[in-house]
Amino acid sequence: MSQLLARKPIAELVAETEGPQGLRRTLGAGDLIMLAIGAVIGAGIFGAIGTAAAGQIGPNGEVIRTGAGPALVFSFLLLGAACALAGLCYAELASMIPQAGSAYAYSYATLGELVAWIIGWDLILEYAVGNVAVAISWGDYFNTLLRGFGLQLPVWMTTGYRTALLSSDPQVHGLLASAPHIAGVPILIHVPAFGIVMLITWLLLRGARESATANNIMVVIKLLALTLFVAVGATHLHTANYHPFFPNGFTGVH
Repeated sequence: MSQLLARKPIAELVAETEGPQGLRRTLGAGDLIMLAIGAVIGAGIFGAIGTAAAGQIGPNGEVIRTGAGPALVFSFLLLGAACALAGLCYAELASMIPQAGSAYAYSYATLGELVAWIIGWDLILEYAVGNVAVAISWGDYFNTLLRGFGLQLPVWMTTGYRTALLSSDPQVHGLLASAPHIAGVPILIHVPAFGIVMLITWLLLRGARESATANNIMVVIKLLALTLFVAVGATHLHTANYHPFFPNGFTGVH
């Protein structure tokens, strides 16, 4: 039991980064800042604002998310404060334990091997689930772009199985029966989402420097798109839409 809770000294963790066995430092301060911005401002800023403001209802009528209404601006302020606190914690830990491994290494030094093992697997699951949501959101935008050029993939190639299973739209849910079947199993694959995951995987395998460069370019494009959206949207404000400002109280905000 004592081995499970054993902590690795910070000096030993730092020593692992030195010598031929350590990872080569290839990212600068600017790269890290851009990585942080890219992580904080994710696909949710494009794909989840609508449901966050208006709310979301499940296929059986259950409330999945209570809408914040115009008070969504306070949701962003609350989220920004939480992100700032998390960022300060990571900054302090990174300065104390300058070793690759992030939360896993920090937990190993402070809470022990068992907790570090659990957090390591939690991070893998978190990134896997988050990756699915981002890929699907990107795939939906890509399909919209294709339709603008008069191209449209079959519906069963742009809809995932879980999406069809949980959808309250009879047409989307009906894909479980109308899609091609193999051995009685409906073939529902979000091909654009799968494609972008494979592309990003290939990019990551190319190396940290190449991945950081691609991330810097994408973050700049993202910030420019958001700036354009805010600038154009600011010219189309209607005060009548701000009543009621808190349609669901603080429950909707948080």
